[in-house]
This record gives sequence, C-alpha cells and structure tokens, in this order.
Amino acid sequence: MTVPPPAVPRRRSILPDVAVSLTGAVFLLAGVAGALPGPAAAALAVAGGFALACVRLAWLAGAATPTHMPAANGRRARRAALSRRVAAILDSAVLVAGLTVAVLPLSDAAHRLPIALAGLCLTGALHVTALLRLPGRSRLSGPELVRRTVDVLALGVSLVFAGWMLLPGGPVPAVAGVAAAGGAAVLAVLAVAAAAERRRRPGAARCHAGAALTLGGLTLLVVLLAYGAPDRALPLVAAPLVAGALLTAAGARRTSGGERPGLEVAPAAWPRLTAPAGIAALAAGIHLGTAGQFSTGAMALGLTVIPPIMVGELLAAADQRRRVQRLAAREAWLRRRLGPDGRTVDPMPLTRADLIRAMAERSGGALLVVDLHGMGGAVPEGPVLTEAARRLRAGSETHDLVARLGDTEYAVLTDAGPVLAYALGLRLLAALGEPYPRPAGVARLGVSVGLAETSGGDPEDVLRQADLARRRAVQLGRDRVEWYDAYLEEQLVRRLDLERELPGAVARGELDLVYQPVVALADRMPVGTEALLRWRSPALGTVLPAELLPVAADLDLTGEIGRWVLDRACRQAAAWSEGGRELWMAVNVTPRELAAPDFVARTATALAAYDVAPERLVVEVAEPVVGAEPSTVVARLAGLRSIGVRIALDDFRAEHASLAQLRRLPIDLLKVGPHLVGPGGDGQRPLIDVVANLADRLGVELVVEGLESEGQVAGARRAGCRYGQGFALARPATAERVEAWFEEYPSTAR
Repeated sequence: MTVPPPAVPRRRSILPDVAVSLTGAVFLLAGVAGALPGPAAAALAVAGGFALACVRLAWLAGAATPTHMPAANGRRARRAALSRRVAAILDSAVLVAGLTVAVLPLSDAAHRLPIALAGLCLTGALHVTALLRLPGRSRLSGPELVRRTVDVLALGVSLVFAGWMLLPGGPVPAVAGVAAAGGAAVLAVLAVAAAAERRRRPGAARCHAGAALTLGGLTLLVVLLAYGAPDRALPLVAAPLVAGALLTAAGARRTSGGERPGLEVAPAAWPRLTAPAGIAALAAGIHLGTAGQFSTGAMALGLTVIPPIMVGELLAAADQRRRVQRLAAREAWLRRRLGPDGRTVDPMPLTRADLIRAMAERSGGALLVVDLHGMGGAVPEGPVLTEAARRLRAGSETHDLVARLGDTEYAVLTDAGPVLAYALGLRLLAALGEPYPRPAGVARLGVSVGLAETSGGDPEDVLRQADLARRRAVQLGRDRVEWYDAYLEEQLVRRLDLERELPGAVARGELDLVYQPVVALADRMPVGTEALLRWRSPALGTVLPAELLPVAADLDLTGEIGRWVLDRACRQAAAWSEGGRELWMAVNVTPRELAAPDFVARTATALAAYDVAPERLVVEVAEPVVGAEPSTVVARLAGLRSIGVRIALDDFRAEHASLAQLRRLPIDLLKVGPHLVGPGGDGQRPLIDVVANLADRLGVELVVEGLESEGQVAGARRAGCRYGQGFALARPATAERVEAWFEEYPSTAR
C-alpha cells in the first residue's frame, strides 16, 4: 500500500503584510502631499511594518524546539539553536532601524542627522553579524570568489556613479558623500549575495535583500537630512524600510524552518552583466535631462563602470565553456558503460556522487534504497554480492539508474510513479531473495527496501528519507518494502534517540518507579501496590515502559533494567513494612528476564538483602508470554512459588484456550480488564462471572485492573471480585504521594 507523501506546510497569510503596506502607503502619500508633518508621516508609515516584522522575528527567536528535534540529531538541534540566535539579532536590527525613524518627530532638526547616522551604523553592524551567522553558509572557491568580487565592483561602481549623478548640484556635504559611497558599496555586496543565494538558500537570499533595502532606506534618510531636504521628502524612506523589514522576517522564517543548502546552480549571467550597465545608463540619462551636460569627474567615474563589466563577461564565457566541457565528458562517460541494448555493462556504474547529480537533473520519480543482509547478521560474501548486483540491474528498467552506497547497500533511481515504483521494489525483493548457488551450498539474503518519492526535492533529503524507510523495513522484520512519510521519520528519529540515550540510564540514576495501589473492593482499603517503571530522561522527557522495553530488549539491557526494578521495589516494600504497612509489591517481568537461568536465585537474593517476606512480592507475567513459551515459563513460575513468591497472571483474555491453560499454571492472582465486567452478548451473564467462578474453584484471587469509573468498580464488586486497581480507585504516583494517600487509611495487613 502506498503511503502518501508528507503534507506541505501551510504558507503564512499575506493579509497582514498587505494591510501594513497599504497603511504605510497612505501615511507616505499624506506626508509627501503635506497633509501630515514629514517626520511624523515617516514614523507612522513604518510603524505597522516594523511592528509586524519585530513580532515575527521575536517569535522565531523564542520558539521552542519540538520535543523530537533535540534528540532527532545533534546537527539539526544545533542548526535550530543557531537560527534562533540569528532571528534575535535580526530582530534587534529591525528594531533599531524602526526606532531611528520613530524618534524623528520627537527630536529637533539639529539632532536628526546624528540620530540617523547612529541608527545606520548600528543597524548595519547588526545585519552583518546576523548574515555571517546564517545556517548553511559555505566557503567560496577561488573562481567563485573572483566572480563575486567582480560582480560587486561592477554593481558598486555603477551605484556610486548613479548617486553622483542624482545628487543635487553644488557642493556635496561630506556626510552625504561618505554615506552615499559607503551605502553603494554595502548595497552592492548584499545585492550580489542575494542573487547568488536565491536558489541555493532562498531564506538567506531574502535576508540579504531585506538588509539591502533597510540599509538603503537609512542611507537615503542620512542623505536627505545632510542636504537639509524639506520635511515632506522624509516619508520617501518608508517604502524601502518597510519592504526590507518584512523581507528580513520572511527570510528568517525560511531559514528557521530547517533550510538545507541545495546544490550549486550555475548563476544566470545576464543580470550580473546588464544590471550595472542599466543602472549607470539610467542615471546618466536622468542627469543629462536635468543638467544638460557631464562634468569631467562624472565622465571619468562613468568610464570606470566599463572594466568590471567586461571582466564579468569574460568570466561568464569561461564558466559556460567549462560547463559544456563537463557535460560532454559526462556523456562520453555514460557511452563507455552503455551496451547496444541501452543497459549498463558494469552492474554498478554509479557512485553516491553520481546518484546525487542524477537526482538533481530529474523532477519526478522515486528512489529505492536496498539493503542486503546475510543470514544471522553475517556480511554476504563477495561472489554473492556480485550476483546480487547483477540481479538488481537485471530487475530494473532500462532507464533506471543503479548506484552502490555501501558494502551491502544500493540505490535505484527510477522515473516511475508511486505505484510502479512500489511494484519495482516488490520485484527486486523477490529477485534478490532467491537462493544464491555457491560451492559450499546455497546462500540466502534478507532484503530490506526503503522507498521515497523524489518530487523535485533536495537530493540529499530524498536519499535520507529513502534510507529512513529502509531502516523501518529492517525494524519490521526485513524482506519488505516500506514507504517514507513524515510520521515515519518522527518514529525512527525517536527510536534512534532512545537507542542513544538508554545505555547508561541506570548508572546515571535516570530510572524511576511509580506505584499504583491495589485496593480491596469491599472497603477500599489498600492491600498492595504495583511498581511501574518510568525513565526520566533529561533529553527525551518521561518515557513509559511501552516505548522503553522494546528498545531495551534490542539493546540487551532488559536484564540490567530488570535487576534495578526488582532491587528498588524490594527496598520500597521494606521501607513501607518498617512504617507498619504490610502490603504486597507487584513487579512486571519480561519474557527475557523470566527465561534467565538465575532469575529465581536473583529474586531470592533481592528479598534477603532487604529482609522482605517472599509472600509480599508478586511477580506479574503477561498471559501472551505464557502462551509463547509455556514449559519454560511454568518452570520459572514454579521455582518462584517454591521460595514463597506469589505469581500474578496479567492481561488475562478469558478465551477458551486461556481458560484451559489456567488450570496448569502455578498462579495466585489473576488480573483481568474491565471489559469482562460489562454484560455478556445475547443477554448472557457477564464473562467476569465465568472467570470468577473458575478462579474460586482454583483458589485464585481476582484483581480487576483498569477501573476508570464507579460503574466499573460496582460491577466488579457485584461479580465477587475481591481486589481492584485503576484510576477510579487510585492513580500511579511517587512513593511519597502514595504514602500520603496511605495516611487516609489505618494500617492493615492482607
């Protein structure tokens, strides 16, 4: 059965962005038209956008990591923490920029320029700090660094030229000249970085673009104030500032969602070449239309735009030539390996890197990860693996790509849809599971197949997803095909976390017991308690036995944990005995513990160590365990009874086979669920009456567990059941709370 792909997360609504943008536009127009004072209009125009951006960034900075994330893997947790720190710094940058404009109407004209300069410098420093810490930033290679430098020079010089052309005539204030030149350089760096990262790291690209707009708006504010521009010109800075703040918040949200660096994509050459020339030409045209001529300095500055553009064209041509050569070499490499029928001659021609490149070139299909297991966990022999590789290639379609990922792990990339891809997985499962002839006799392999849809996703992510599905197939017993889905990943990551944290939990003192009282239904007096295991993991929280014990069994930690439980339960029983509470203590025992040859002797040792009477200990064993290995279980239970320990049969199902088996088992207590208390079908008497009658004849006491309502308690009492356990009577609690609960009843021994 095909498992649907994970759901795409909902996009954030754009209504708040539209609302604050429209509101800002209204205040901007009001300020330019003179309906509002310029500084006040500027402050009001940016208020909504900056408030929205600050709230979003503050939420990202304070957002808690999901419970499965810190455990999911260390790298993912560190990336999430780094994203939160970056969001906090960006929040500070946006806040400073907003406050810079907000205080304009509150300050006199003489102090506005220093305030704007301080805001520009501080905002720029915060933005640079945050952008350098964005997750996924990679070191540039030599050619990339040269190309990036040339692009920055071309765009920076064109922006300086445009600023020179557009500044008013006459002397240029020193502050305006420095701010314009410095702003042009910073804008060039940020714009080139945003363009370079727009496909590989879209979130980072938005952060760079947002920083460029924000700093550009503050630079414009400094220039306007330095020239003493009229107040009605000040609201013009609101447009780039609001756009920059919202874009910064959007980019931070994208990176905080776990943005992974994608494959490098060859950057388009035309924007890098035409943007500087277009900016310079447009500025020159505006200047020529207003001033009518160029000064000598302006002409010299305009000529300096040409060399970096020409160098950029040469670099673009060289990049294109190298790409063509690589494609030709790749095509020739494939023609060495393809036979006349279009199939590969070498059964394993592709490496992991080849597979990643091939996945990047495909927009659909599926990836299968195939793992081979020798019998008994042994690594398959070389000739067997060679034959398995041949079968893998033969069982795939002509255009499927087969790669080797490890000694016994392979991958098949297919263009088929989900149904056909699953059919391919079943076909490979059957072919690889056939016997392998060899001189010493036939060999057999276990096969596990994980399947994930590519759907144009990041190749590394798709490969990881298929491998997680493969691990799930191994956990479920091998010789099966499993699809990936998001819930599966959570389960597997959780399982890996448990396997990593559980070893050493006993030594670290992380295990704990809670106790649920068992009461006499006649008078609600406590007669015993059941010890229930809890793992208080600092990394994973409280883990219950249903999740803990299967992992402990796989890691061969059942014996260590069982010994700890028995020791702690006996110690607590002894403590309660000293306080005058002669109650029984029930502990649950797993099949592996019960099968241990020294289990009976170990139990006797624990009882003697704390001077606990054997009859005060009740060993609970689940009925399905008894049915699986009756002879071994009966022998161990008989050994426990021989030393005086009482036995409880848990999870009794009241089926015909169970009732027949009940006569052969050496038990003292029978624990049944509340479902037996209800009325029987077709007007027959409740099953609890049948079980109670049989228990009475066998001399076995009944304990009804799982009682969650007073109606169930009353039904169990009417049926003649002596003991009860459940939330309706008492909830599991720590030893201290159970002792406090005991104080409501006089001391009694049962």
